[in-house]
This record gives sequence, structure tokens and C-alpha cells, in this order.
Amino acid sequence: MPTERISFTGHAGHDLAARLDLPEGPVLATALFAHCFTCSKDIPAARRIAARLAAMGIAVLRFDFTGLGHSGGEFANTSFTSNVADLIAAARYLASRNMAPDMLIGHSLGGAAVLRARAGIPSVKSVVTLGAPFDPGHVAHHFEDALEAINRDGQAEVSLGGRPFVIGKEFVDDIRQTELGEAVADLKAALLVMHAPRDATVGIDNAAEIFQAARHPKSFVTLDDADHLITDPCDAEYAADMIATWATRYVDMKPPAPPPGAPEGVIRVTEADPEGFLQDVQNGPYHHVLADEPEAYGGTNRGLSPYGFVAAGLGACTSMTLRMYARRKGWPLDGISVEVCHDKVHAQDAIPSGPAKIDQFIRVIHLQGDLDQEQRAKLLEIADKCPVHRTLEQSSRVETRLEDAPKLPDMSQEGQDMDAAAI
Repeated sequence: MPTERISFTGHAGHDLAARLDLPEGPVLATALFAHCFTCSKDIPAARRIAARLAAMGIAVLRFDFTGLGHSGGEFANTSFTSNVADLIAAARYLASRNMAPDMLIGHSLGGAAVLRARAGIPSVKSVVTLGAPFDPGHVAHHFEDALEAINRDGQAEVSLGGRPFVIGKEFVDDIRQTELGEAVADLKAALLVMHAPRDATVGIDNAAEIFQAARHPKSFVTLDDADHLITDPCDAEYAADMIATWATRYVDMKPPAPPPGAPEGVIRVTEADPEGFLQDVQNGPYHHVLADEPEAYGGTNRGLSPYGFVAAGLGACTSMTLRMYARRKGWPLDGISVEVCHDKVHAQDAIPSGPAKIDQFIRVIHLQGDLDQEQRAKLLEIADKCPVHRTLEQSSRVETRLEDAPKLPDMSQEGQDMDAAAI
């Protein structure tokens, strides 16, 4: 997944650090992600959700709010309103690149911010909240002991997740005075509320209030036993899958038609289980399957084997080719079933030993319908002309190259983000 490190000008003129996660192929939609209170763009939940959406064709911009992460400015001088202004500035940056955001995604206090920011970003068609509070003032419970000093002195240093932050009176007054009910009711965009019933930081009742205040179209999806920061990779993957699927109803994600003769799009295969062989297979925003090996060969048997995919491709292509021919001829072919077997043993092929072997695919075709013998014989002949059959019979060349390893994020900072008592 290509990622651009960029910066843009925030609400107060400071440079805000951002990452733009892009699909390998065409950009089908653009999302703007707002992180949680005192977190950063590199918090694991943001990285994982952005990566998953990018694999589905959705570009995602995630950035550090003013005074946080690698962005300029002083956090003490920011407020909830300034976060909203930063989101609008981010949307303007995307628009300048002809990538005006179709979707806003906000985690925790970032979720409250995207609900308020929607009015200032007319291109947005859908809004997603993850563990968001209905009342932004809820965040004050994290530094309740310092409120007296903040009101008296105008600001005070507090410790959040083991890190020092200076909280100003303007921030406290702003979150106390902010009400989201009117903004949610006048959202003028489809809304997806995602929340974990056991969220110990922002209670599930917040999701209920957001949902009740919103007009249709609106949807609610539970995050089950996920924690507030969505630290489990499986929870982040699930959230991203649901967001991408839901968004297709409200965002035009139809990919551009390829030019005649162009090859099919990129198939991305990502290791999902380093302890076994489970692989995540993604083709654009709509097609997602799993590949694995049987338990007897060290896998978990949660998906087709690699040879199983090859056999499935041969069977599917055979059936499609026969249907296309019979349809053109107007023949009474009512149904097709193709069984394919491959005679090699799964993982043992990776061990180079002995003489070269020949792959043998045994294909059995079942045809239903009132076909005469001549028609059946012709269809058997046509089966050998399917493109995948020809590819397997002919010699093919596989060209392989190794990409440079991506630079890993600052793990110490990431660890601090994960431990932050944030909303």
C-alpha cells in the first residue's frame, strides 16, 4: 500500500503532519480520518483501518491535530472547535488534489469532531463514528482533578496515558458548551455509528443518543468486545470491512472501465497469521477471500489452498465459457457444474527434490438441459478453449521483484498512544 507523507496548513497557520494511504489501483473514494483525544494519526486503530480501506480502493488521509504528534502549534491553545477547523482544512487540502472527501471517519472525540465538521465539508456523503461521545464534555473526566487549577490559572499540566499535556481553560469551556444534537440532526449525510457495548471509556449510551438524534439513513453496528482504542487487529479489520461495505450504498465507488485489452486489477495477498499459513486475499473493494493450508500441513484450513484457487479458476472459467457459447447459440443449456481435481500434494511441492513433475488437472463437466449428443460434444470441445485452460496448458512466465521495506513507525510513540487514557 503506497503511503504519502505530507503536510498541510491547519486552522491557525501551522503545518499539520499527515499520511495519505492510497490504493494500489484507482482511487474509488476518499475518506478523512480523525483520531481520538491526545492520540495521533499513527495509533494502531487508525493505521489498520486506513490500510484495510486502501486495499479496498478507498484513499484515507489521517493527520495529527494541531499540537499533537508531528504537527506544529501548541496543544494548550487548541479546543474542540479548533479540531473541527483542522478537519475542514484537511478537506480543503484533499479538494485541492481533486480528492474531496466522500467520507468522514472519527474515533472517540474525533468522532464527535466529524459530526460537527460535516456542515463545513459539502463533498461528504457519509459519516462514521467509532466509540464517539455524544457530549464532548465527557472528556473532562480524564483530568477532573485539574479542573480547579485550570479554571483558576487558565491552564494546567495533566498526565494522560503517562504523557504530560497542558490543558487550557478555552478547551474546557469549549467542550462544556458544545452540543451535538443539532449538528447530528442536520447532518445531511448517511451515518454509521459503531460502538462496543463494553466500552469502559465512552459508554454505549452515547451511541444510542447519537443514533436517536440522527435522521435516516442511519445504521448501527456493534463492535462486540472491542476495547475503546480498538487495539485488537481483528476488531480494526472488522470495522474497516463493515465501513467499506456500508459505504457502497451511499458513495459512488464504481471503478473506471479499463481500456480494451488491459489486464485485470491487482490481487493483494497479505499474511494474516504468521504462526500458520492464513492469507488475506483482496481484489479491489468488493472481493475478499481467505487462503490457507489444511491442518495436516501446518495450516488452519480456513480457506482454499493455493492449488485450490487454481482449480477454482479453471472450473469457473470453464463454466463461464460454456455458458457464453450456449447463450450465443441459443442452446437449451439449463445448468453447468464443473468438478476439478489436482493431483499434487499441497505444501510438499515447495521442497525441490527428484525429477520435475507435471501438473495434472482432472476436470469433470456436468451439463443439464435437453442437449443432443452433437451439442454436448461441441461444448466439450469449447471447454478446452477457455482462457484459463489455455494458460495452464501453455508455458507462463512469472516476473518477481522485491519492493523496499516500508519504514516502520516509531514504536515507542505507538506504545504511548495505545496506553493513552483517551477518548
